[in-house]
Amino acid sequence: MREIVVCGEALVDVVAAASAPAGGGRLPPLQPALGGGPFNVAITLGRLGSAVSLCTAVSTDTYGDAIVAALQAAGVGTSLVQRRAEPTSLALATIGADGGAHYSFYVEGTADRQVLAPEPFAQTVAAACFGTLSMVLEPGASVYESLLRRCHAEGRSVIVDPNIRAAVIDDEDGYRRRFASWMDAVDIVKLSDEDAAWLARGPHGSTPDDWLAAGVSAIITTAGADGIVVRTAGSTISVPARPTEVADTIGAGDSVVGGLLRYLDRTGALSPAAIAALGPAQWRSAAEFAGHVAAITVARPGADPPWASELASDYVDSQQHPYPDLRSTWLKPE
Repeated sequence: MREIVVCGEALVDVVAAASAPAGGGRLPPLQPALGGGPFNVAITLGRLGSAVSLCTAVSTDTYGDAIVAALQAAGVGTSLVQRRAEPTSLALATIGADGGAHYSFYVEGTADRQVLAPEPFAQTVAAACFGTLSMVLEPGASVYESLLRRCHAEGRSVIVDPNIRAAVIDDEDGYRRRFASWMDAVDIVKLSDEDAAWLARGPHGSTPDDWLAAGVSAIITTAGADGIVVRTAGSTISVPARPTEVADTIGAGDSVVGGLLRYLDRTGALSPAAIAALGPAQWRSAAEFAGHVAAITVARPGADPPWASELASDYVDSQQHPYPDLRSTWLKPE
């Protein structure tokens, strides 16, 4: 059995409605929801049927209990979840008229920042995924960076989604330098077009060309309604976004990561060598599948990725299976 470990924070998104206050200083209602980029990726993978665990630190408060319960309900392993007395991180998410989310963070002294280095992963762990706040906020960021390099040295695939949140990055150029230094230990970079533009700025900025030269096998760039672009050393593939009515974009990129990893898992392509050997047709199928997962997520409020049964019903009902590499395997038990 192949396993995936997602490494990073779980927090609570406090979502404010898009409508303006009705007057008299009244504020729009707030709706708490569980979130955090790595948490969302793990939930996506669990719901789609992969063997996945989340490596993180979670508070012993009520929100922390809810995080652990949600992971377990989605089939995500929690043996690598460390419980701590510090409070849960909060992210205030304001939804714009276009469904886009804008964030403010409350993360001082919170549990997820205090993560400790885990024991060595099991031999069955084929891939590890990192990103978002956990790669920025110390002291946890240094723990995760060491873990990233350890996974690479052990021959596991490494996936990074920076998911830039500039509001929590005190030393922007320092982070850009640090990000570039990881690239010789990374197999896949997934990021948005806005992330890519931000990372290219300043004296220590870097670009996809630099990351490919450092040894990254594939760079997956999302551009909202403009779809997904996959770049490798030998090809560039563009996949249009799947048409959908957007409720909000919370968890959209995380769903792409989860969908991509699920595709690689189900097609037996989770190892560094297998990822490096994928050709344009396989990357196109992978991107289309990931885009399908994300389209379902953005069509409903909050980070609410689909379950495997939702995707499977689409395949059964269609005249031609939309992802040929999964035709014979999707509905088989693991």
